[in-house]
Amino acid sequence: MGTEQLPPGQRLVKGWPVSHYGPVPRFRPDRWNLQVFGATATAEKYTWTFEEVAALPGTAIVTDMHCASGPTSTDHEFFGVPASALLELAPPAPQVTHVMAWAEYGYSANLRLGDFASERTLLATHHNGEPLTVEHGFPLRLVVPHLYGYKGPKWLRAIEYTGATPLLPGGVGLTEGRRGA
Repeated sequence: MGTEQLPPGQRLVKGWPVSHYGPVPRFRPDRWNLQVFGATATAEKYTWTFEEVAALPGTAIVTDMHCASGPTSTDHEFFGVPASALLELAPPAPQVTHVMAWAEYGYSANLRLGDFASERTLLATHHNGEPLTVEHGFPLRLVVPHLYGYKGPKWLRAIEYTGATPLLPGGVGLTEGRRGA
């Protein structure tokens, strides 16, 4: 990839820089689960263990990663569960227009339902043929290739279906943040 193909304001970097705020969570398989809740079609909460998520059909994509702070790294191969499969297993109610992706330590990112439903959006478990490293989001990372990286939280724990652009606690209309921040 040449720099002429980079999005405005981006710069090409080698490798895959680690970027996050705060500590790296410890994975405890006996306590870990993925939840889908909120405005589901059945009004029920759905929950999967790590083993159940790992057993779901997976697919691979190759994409570049763009950070809102400027770095771009190229040619990442991610493998994982397509978000579309999660939408089939836990369908949203008809009024759902957005999802909140919830991760460890209360980090969240909101997405339009159409972005989450993209055929290239993955709940990634692997990077370049190896399990994700903990610094890069093991056991589960949301990858939304057509959006900047901060819309794909590491250490994903839940997807919440909502009928409007979600607000942060206190009614703040930002697109991502930490609970209590």
